[in-house]
Amino acid sequence: MDSIKELLELRKHIKSKKPDFIRQDTHKKKRLCRKWRRPKGLHSKIRLKLKGRAKKVQLGYGSPKKVRNLHKSGFQQYVIKSIKDLEVLDSKKTGLVISSSLGNKKRIVILKKAKEKGFRVLNFSNPDEFIKKVEEKITLRKNKKKGEQKKTEEAKRKEEKKLIEKVGVGNKKEAEKKEKDKLLTKKDK
Repeated sequence: MDSIKELLELRKHIKSKKPDFIRQDTHKKKRLCRKWRRPKGLHSKIRLKLKGRAKKVQLGYGSPKKVRNLHKSGFQQYVIKSIKDLEVLDSKKTGLVISSSLGNKKRIVILKKAKEKGFRVLNFSNPDEFIKKVEEKITLRKNKKKGEQKKTEEAKRKEEKKLIEKVGVGNKKEAEKKEKDKLLTKKDK
């Protein structure tokens, strides 16, 4: 029996020699996609396998059965969309691919859990570095929000002080009404 590494190397070699299987006449008509469709025409040169034409899909181009649908690292790929998906899988056989639709916060949680359970994450070259970068971004964003909140609170306090100085120690509500009336009358003119 061949080992999985040898079979993966064989698959790599086979794929390097495999031609691009494209649909007949895709270069002629824009509406036809390049995805393979079996040629069915009576005089089709590809169906007749004539020399110099595009190759037809047939036996011999496939990869060995044991390594079919495996990642190049030898693990089975499994797309993760939540933490619950991790509970069912075996860390020795499967490699994780974290879904692109997830946000950074959920990705961090899943990466930490995967690292804890010993999974290999296939679509991240260095998950620890990614976690560190994202956590730094999150803390910067939080600090920025706190700074903006402080600025708005300080601005409100300054406005209240100005109102009190203009009107005196009287009611704040009356002072605010007067300020609004002034602004409204200015806009009308």
